[in-house]
Amino acid sequence: MASYNPYQQTPYQHAQPPHSQYGQNGPPSQYAGTPQPGYGPPGTPHQDQGYFPPQGQAGMNSDGSMGALAGQMGGMGLGGDAAAAYRPNKKKNRHAYHNLEQPSGPQHAFGAPSPAQFGPDISQQYGSDHPYAGQQVTQAMNQFPAPASAPFSPGLQAPNQGFRQPSQSTSAAGGPGVSQGKVDPEQIPSIPRLRDSAAQYYLDHVYPTMEQHLPPPAAVPFVAHDQGNSSSKFARLTLNNIPSTQEALTSTALPLGIVLQPLAPLQEGEQAVPVLDFGDVGPPRCRRCRTYINPFMTFRSGGNKLVCNMCTFPNDVPPEYFAPTDPSGVRVDRAQRPELTTGTVEFLVPKEYWAKEPVGLHWLFLIDVGQEAITRGFLQAFCEGVLSALYGDHPHEEEADGEQTNGDAPDIVRRIPLGSKVGFVAFDRAMYFFNCNAKLDQAQMLVMPDLDEPFVPLGSEGLFVDPHESKSVITGLLQRLPSLFSRNKAPEPALLPALKATQEALALTGGKIICSLSALPTWGPGRLFLRDKNDLHGIETERKLFQTEHAEWRTMASKMVASGIGVDFFLAAASGGYMDIATIGHISAVSGGEIFFYPVFTAPRDVQRVKKEIERTVTRETGYQALMKVRCSNGLQVSSYHGNFLQHNFGADLELGSVDADKALGVMFSYDGKLDPKLDAHFQCALLYTTAGGERRVRCTNTVASVSESMSEVMRFLDQDAIVSMIAKEAATRMTERTLKDIRNALTEKTIDILAGHRRTGSGSHPPGQLVLPENLKEFGMYILGLLKSRAFKAGHEPSDRRTHTMRFFKSASPLELSLFLYPRIVALHTLPDNSCFPDPETGHLDRPILLTGELWPHRRRRRLPRRRRSDLSPMATRTRQPEPP
Repeated sequence: MASYNPYQQTPYQHAQPPHSQYGQNGPPSQYAGTPQPGYGPPGTPHQDQGYFPPQGQAGMNSDGSMGALAGQMGGMGLGGDAAAAYRPNKKKNRHAYHNLEQPSGPQHAFGAPSPAQFGPDISQQYGSDHPYAGQQVTQAMNQFPAPASAPFSPGLQAPNQGFRQPSQSTSAAGGPGVSQGKVDPEQIPSIPRLRDSAAQYYLDHVYPTMEQHLPPPAAVPFVAHDQGNSSSKFARLTLNNIPSTQEALTSTALPLGIVLQPLAPLQEGEQAVPVLDFGDVGPPRCRRCRTYINPFMTFRSGGNKLVCNMCTFPNDVPPEYFAPTDPSGVRVDRAQRPELTTGTVEFLVPKEYWAKEPVGLHWLFLIDVGQEAITRGFLQAFCEGVLSALYGDHPHEEEADGEQTNGDAPDIVRRIPLGSKVGFVAFDRAMYFFNCNAKLDQAQMLVMPDLDEPFVPLGSEGLFVDPHESKSVITGLLQRLPSLFSRNKAPEPALLPALKATQEALALTGGKIICSLSALPTWGPGRLFLRDKNDLHGIETERKLFQTEHAEWRTMASKMVASGIGVDFFLAAASGGYMDIATIGHISAVSGGEIFFYPVFTAPRDVQRVKKEIERTVTRETGYQALMKVRCSNGLQVSSYHGNFLQHNFGADLELGSVDADKALGVMFSYDGKLDPKLDAHFQCALLYTTAGGERRVRCTNTVASVSESMSEVMRFLDQDAIVSMIAKEAATRMTERTLKDIRNALTEKTIDILAGHRRTGSGSHPPGQLVLPENLKEFGMYILGLLKSRAFKAGHEPSDRRTHTMRFFKSASPLELSLFLYPRIVALHTLPDNSCFPDPETGHLDRPILLTGELWPHRRRRRLPRRRRSDLSPMATRTRQPEPP
């Protein structure tokens, strides 16, 4: 069997220019504005206990509806002819667009047949009951040569599809689709079928972020059309239709939160995130809550007042940003303002936002050259991975005339942005600094034996160099490094002193450290020892193995974040030995880094994996010196954060030494009042960071959700992937506070509470013994089962390193990675057609193989052994056999 690469995307054709109403039809804004430093005074809301304590059973009598969504952001120019239908000063026109015109029922009964459900022919699964059927994809919006008006209703479950009306016929066995007590396997929810049908649909269709507010499944590649609401690749709300009160939310037992992936990679065919420069004045912001300008802010008094969508405070529009409004209340230059039409934008910020002078990202490779790294082949694999990441698969080959021109030569293909620099330091019981200056014939090595007070013996010009100017020197160093230390007999590396030295080297600029380690660091200051002796497993004190109590390592983690440094570790445990990931990985968890763990490293098997993961780490979009702030509408407040970051006190900004395209974090919200069903709920994530190219920017991600008093409408817009992500992240956070048994029980109870809440609030009339699943949570139980069986939470004996590694992966994993981790995509290679995995000659789309489902595996009946009679037992067996209980 083979598994898909989660980073692999389907090749798409280039996109056509976006619709003029949503696109940038004018030059970028040259207006200036001064943002004030900071993110405004932080509040200190009440912090929830999460959803692990017992859920309340408060019911609600909700008969409201979402009929007031007819306006649907019309006056803001986010719909078709919305400006003509705009009526100023009407709250109903401030709603987000949700298509509710398709016929639907309140729930889906498990086992209930529906038209074309689970049909094998995907071409016959497009019907009029798809939620996109109400909104045609125009030719200007369509980015693929396919019928623009084709609706979507796959056999299993259409992504974003509303609830189907169950069949009225119910068998005597207890439900439709059930015959003589047996469930039809064709009616069982299937994650592979869901992914296949959704992936087939999004080959030829675009996801409009405002017109269809429920996003596609996280594991499905799609092209998003940003209409003012950020793409679900950057932000996914658990509830896209939020209850108006805390009591209503409690009755559903669903978490209210958002999963943020600010630097998520875009797919071919999507419009790049606009980068706007407002000069020294900066972008307009609300004076009260410091929210950045976004498409959901409204203008009044002829364009002189800017009304904040978060706190409804009317701000005076700066003279340099003023523009008149038309009779419908829309600015006349709205189409030329990306910040007023695009949900995700970036602003270049002035010097008030600078903690230090922004420069290109400095990469420092900290390489373990101890005895274990050499004998196991991990040093060789790591060096090959660095060469592949910097120069491709053939680093020893010269580019065409590349060595005869400067670093800006167009014929040099750069794997990292221009302005980025790299440096190399090795360590065992001492530290080895390498001068890779381009003027040298080969690298020079300086030895630092002092571990108590280490310092950097090289200047920044010698330690950090341009990777292409010094290509020959770097290539020669990495190729000779394994043989240079081949006779090394030092089995105990001194890791913490090496980290102190590298932190000092990057203290002035910030940057990223890529560290390899192949043995427990038991030498020098900060030495570690074997904590996992199998005597704490299965008891209450086992959670101590999942955290560090070492003061020096905690101090070092705080220094890394303060210096704007992120740390990624590549850990190779020889023969499954103990590495104390809880202590070593604490630096990665706090600084926004990542841990790549190889519990039983074997060179012939794992070399390619090491190379690919190093290449991914270096080449993905990465920023450093990051601060993050999340804001929400009145009536809501942030209750908790879940992820890998540093927060000194609740309410303060999140600090990250580095942030990259694969990292995500979860934010939980609670109520501090009642939401107005006539208004929308808004969320904004502001990420202040320095790009790898050396620019200081703020990336703003804006998300909107409707508010409803009808629980049936709330259940129709659930995001299954976001809900699973929030549950997994909070469960991982609780691992250091509660026992694993309590966490497993809490996950089970949470699943029961969600299904019971749906049964109470919106399941309609069904037999008491029939399982009723929400349409958009039909696969929820499978994901939770995968979560319970993961190495982090499963029962039984499991090394603490593996539990800790999986736990921290959950905290930082994106919905895409988590979905594929809990339920991988598996393909049967022995039945793979010859044309699979090749581009289609007509459309250019990748011919996807059909994913395996449980019922596609060959049915193997377990051979039952004949029962042995008592006379067949030997006398000894008869005497030792225990009596059967009554």
